Amino acid sequence: EQPQRVAGATMRVFRRLRPALLLLLLCALLRCAHTFYLPGLAPVSFCDKDSSGKESDSTIELFVNRLDSVESVLPYEYTAFDFCSVASEKRPSENLGQVLFGERIEPSPYKEDKKIRWASRWDYILESMPHTNIQWFSIMNSLVIVLFLSGMVAMIMLRTLHKDIARYNQMDSVEDAQEEFGWKLVHGDVFRPPRKGMLLSVFLGSGTQIFIMTFVTLFFACLGFLSPANRGALMTCSVVLWVLLGTPAGYVAARFYKSFGGEKWKTNVLLTAFLCPGVVFADFFVMNLILWAEGSSAAMPFGTLVAILALWFCISVPLTFVGAYFGFKKSAIEHPVRTNQIPRQIPEQSFYTKPFPGIVMGGILPFGCIFIQLFFILNSIWSHQMYYMFGFLFLVFIILVITCSEATILLCYFHLCAEDYHWQWRSFLTSGFTAVYFLVYAVHYFFSKLQITGLASTILYFGYTMIMALIFFLFTGTIGFFACFWFVSKIYSVVKVD
Repeated sequence: EQPQRVAGATMRVFRRLRPALLLLLLCALLRCAHTFYLPGLAPVSFCDKDSSGKESDSTIELFVNRLDSVESVLPYEYTAFDFCSVASEKRPSENLGQVLFGERIEPSPYKEDKKIRWASRWDYILESMPHTNIQWFSIMNSLVIVLFLSGMVAMIMLRTLHKDIARYNQMDSVEDAQEEFGWKLVHGDVFRPPRKGMLLSVFLGSGTQIFIMTFVTLFFACLGFLSPANRGALMTCSVVLWVLLGTPAGYVAARFYKSFGGEKWKTNVLLTAFLCPGVVFADFFVMNLILWAEGSSAAMPFGTLVAILALWFCISVPLTFVGAYFGFKKSAIEHPVRTNQIPRQIPEQSFYTKPFPGIVMGGILPFGCIFIQLFFILNSIWSHQMYYMFGFLFLVFIILVITCSEATILLCYFHLCAEDYHWQWRSFLTSGFTAVYFLVYAVHYFFSKLQITGLASTILYFGYTMIMALIFFLFTGTIGFFACFWFVSKIYSVVKVD
């Protein structure tokens, strides 16, 4: 008994000292820690002489970039004008993002002495944009909207739905079952395949691809890997991620198309791989033709255009086929309730529960969360300002996802209570209608904030804006659909259905 008592006392002492031991272990590990620089962002030291007495980096090379104007969105190369140039030096190579933004790096005859404060070269940019207070105002405004929607959804989930589910589960007699009302009445039709299920599944696949691409890009930007000092890195990262994320797009599209009862799997795969990317590329190609005709540096060289097509056809398309293969190979998504053979007739709807008014109202709150941040993003694209506040942008991204989800769930519940079970397309369009408000704001921004003149610049502005609106439509629409899919599956899985 004595050894057992000693062992028990030892274990009790060890449990009490375990936090202190863990803290000591952490301190020991911290002593062995080393700092590191993010790739491509390590500072460069400029000095008169190195340790061996030789000259080392005593001057700073200056390179020239594109030339922009507030009256045009057409950038031009430095050498297109009669400026001093150096023809003998080797031209630095640009990455994919720099080429897409029209940046053409050229050597210049100017030499900068290490004494114009090289370490503080970003100060004038940061001091010229004192928008931190406005950013915090934007965040607070968005949080108020999120809290309002969260309260509404919580009230529905905790009070209304809880009472409904409890009442429905207590119904034992046929007479009680005949007195059902609200969202329980449509349990036999709520998972009926939607019209145009092929197109919806393709949109969901492309939207999933865009969502993951956006999340990963912003996450790396917050860590500092995509700093403005590393020019073109943001766009390069986005394009590479989009190419590599063909597998999730094909998988999601195939999985939902099979659940919708579709059988034309070849058409589904081809549309997922080519429909939305093809629309974006066609718009981009037309814009590139205009840039070529105007002699702008933003015109993509033919070799780069071929490289992008190669990335699309040789990497993204095969990966989409791989994802679709695994999506069709899996069994269809099992729904918690059976679907009736005969569709239920939908009663006459009031004005507020009709499709169009609900869709229009659903996009207002998500847009209200982003419109201030949207102003800075448009400034960085069209007014040639530096955007560096990726922490704010990532936080707004999270708030946008929550707001789209909660607003769509709220409206979906009201429509189900009105015995309208066509929620699939409505949930996608309700959240996706935020892109329409984005488009309207872009038109307002063009006429009120910019000084652009000329037909070519105007066509380019609205052409690129349409690309952004389409991407934003797929992104937000996919969020709304998945939120409603989870909500509908959840509430009908806890109700007894005879």
